[in-house]
Amino acid sequence: MSPGPDRAAPDPFAPLASIERALERYVETLRVGPALREAIAYSFLSGGKRLRPVLAWHSALAAGGRGEDALPACVALELVHCFSLVHDDLPAMDDDDLRRGIPTLHKHAGEAMAILAGDAMMTLAFEPLVTGVVDPRLAEPERAGVAIAMVRELIGATSSMIVGQVYDSIPGAVERAVPDAHPSAAQPAALQRVRTIHENKTGALIHAACVLGGMSASLGRPAAAGPALRLDASPLLEISRYARSVGLMFQIVDDVIDVTQTAEEAGKRTGKDQQAGKRTYPLALAAGEPLDRGVERSRAEIACLRHEALDALRPLGQAGSGLAGLCDYLASRTR
Repeated sequence: MSPGPDRAAPDPFAPLASIERALERYVETLRVGPALREAIAYSFLSGGKRLRPVLAWHSALAAGGRGEDALPACVALELVHCFSLVHDDLPAMDDDDLRRGIPTLHKHAGEAMAILAGDAMMTLAFEPLVTGVVDPRLAEPERAGVAIAMVRELIGATSSMIVGQVYDSIPGAVERAVPDAHPSAAQPAALQRVRTIHENKTGALIHAACVLGGMSASLGRPAAAGPALRLDASPLLEISRYARSVGLMFQIVDDVIDVTQTAEEAGKRTGKDQQAGKRTYPLALAAGEPLDRGVERSRAEIACLRHEALDALRPLGQAGSGLAGLCDYLASRTR
């Protein structure tokens, strides 16, 4: 899946323009009144890496479809992600004033509107998967199986993401879910807890992005059933394995950036996890030693997860090259 020595690797973010157009067109269809539509657009169309939609696009390609097949999933995923950011920025949560270089929604439009816009985006996220608002094929009765499978996946991921936020934000919640480990356990409780938080809060939606993209490939086939929608059969089996490794890797990289980069280098406020007393991989892996040791061990874990993700893609051959490129980017990013 690597390019030849004289060929540059393709840009994994090349689909961004097509994804942005789909997001903009979707906002134009909203019938929620001008005030709420403006609040949604303020956050939803404010840019960003669009990582989850890009993962969905490349997963559709990896499953033998077209990237455009994943556009309903792209819109749905970004709505869920954006709702989580709007709520996460609220004073009761992280109390952030800036997001993507502009005032957060509650600073721009007030806390009440931010709560309501977040609620609306979470609800609207399922619309692109069960109607023809983004892709008319999903309104066809024979595609009901695809729609149901994708909605089920997104419900599970959204629930897990919220559970992860509870574990990360509410004192004592993760300790109740992951009790103290026996001294002979393979992992100490501190590491089990941070992994549980990361796999839910961040990893679940990244996993859903890849799975929804893979399922979307079935829209280009006459019959959308059977192995095309099963996580225990190829190609979704390989895509799912890749996604679980990449989802955890993504958050560990974030943890490392937070303690090793300045705000200018990272393009965002850093050091906030330590200030807030949040659980992170570097802290858990330091295990009482200097934090540098935890960073070193975290980087080793990132390398291991990268290898696992790329290994999962091998059966897919060249079709998985876009996902491989994203994996390399995510493992090496510094912001």
